[in-house]
Amino acid sequence: MKRIIMNTTLYLEKETITGSVLINEGEIETIYRKGLPEVDEEMEIIDGTGLYTIPGFVDGHIHGANGADTMDATEEALDSIGSLLPKEGTTSYLATTITQSSESIEKALMNVAQYNNKPGIAEVIGVHLEGPYVEKSKAGAQPVQYIKEPDVEQFNRWQDISGGLIRTVTMAPEHDPDGTFIGTLASQGINVSAGHTEAGFLDIKKAVDHGVRQLTHLCNAMNGIHHRDIGAVGAAFQLDSLRAELIADGIHVAPEMLQLIYSTMGSDRIILITDSMRAKGLPAGDYELGGQTANVTSDRAVLEDGTLAGSMLKMKDGARNMLTLAGVSLEDVVKMASVNPAKQLDVFDRKGSIAEGKDADLVLVDKNFNIHYTFCRGELAYKGEEA
Repeated sequence: MKRIIMNTTLYLEKETITGSVLINEGEIETIYRKGLPEVDEEMEIIDGTGLYTIPGFVDGHIHGANGADTMDATEEALDSIGSLLPKEGTTSYLATTITQSSESIEKALMNVAQYNNKPGIAEVIGVHLEGPYVEKSKAGAQPVQYIKEPDVEQFNRWQDISGGLIRTVTMAPEHDPDGTFIGTLASQGINVSAGHTEAGFLDIKKAVDHGVRQLTHLCNAMNGIHHRDIGAVGAAFQLDSLRAELIADGIHVAPEMLQLIYSTMGSDRIILITDSMRAKGLPAGDYELGGQTANVTSDRAVLEDGTLAGSMLKMKDGARNMLTLAGVSLEDVVKMASVNPAKQLDVFDRKGSIAEGKDADLVLVDKNFNIHYTFCRGELAYKGEEA
């Protein structure tokens, strides 16, 4: 079925216009800039009057939601995650693993490789391998007993098992001082992200020379800014070639720090993520994460020792939180939640912006950032109560 969204404010790649957009066979077929397009009885018409149409969010770091986790290694788990995400505006994501036994990681990778994306839910576009090549002193919620040293042979085997779908690898660059591991992955087009790391500024700078392009959940599980070594956080501020993930829930990073990060980095290098775990969308209680028990309250998940264990964050709420900061516009949010992650993950040819020929991953929001409609590859995936 052809669908047409009429009379809406469209956030395009280089401009914002009032117009209409025709969806056909899962893609954006035509953008109408002036006047009303001709419609026929076979078209479904969506009235976008008073609404803003933005590209669907791309969550490059999410472990789970809706009672499911990537490490469950089942088709049903990925179906469950993907069915919830359109409610928060997310139309595609990286299924994210956690530091675990090789057997458990391989099962999760094989599951993603065999998974067939289904219409009307968020699309799995690859894997984010978070660990096991991380620093024990910055493990956070990564189970310490399974942490390993970087291993090119092992990674190549895992990439084969995944069907070539590992797009991002979070690792501690200080454990690869000569850059062999980083360089090998970078040469394969992998998005190498420094995270769960004790690295100082010079370590990060050297890692960037080797091929690191990103920092994982900025400020969390890394060295902050000190006047004698500005650390990994300072590296994000200083090194323009780095993009940085950001959990904008006001818990992992205080609102004042969110403002400082935005004021320093701007919207071109920030990537909004959720890092959410299986309890997102479910009541408070105890839930499993990487073989550990995480206690979940209304807004956070913590291990027994109080360590934050992922988040309960919805992408729409992270976007709302960023919009409260000085200088942040809806155009900036579109960059941080859609454009930047699509570019970082090398899927910008079909995701991350509204352009003819791209996937029809679209979200219609009102001025209060309530979601009215979410379309995943042209299929209606969510219709809000306001619609």
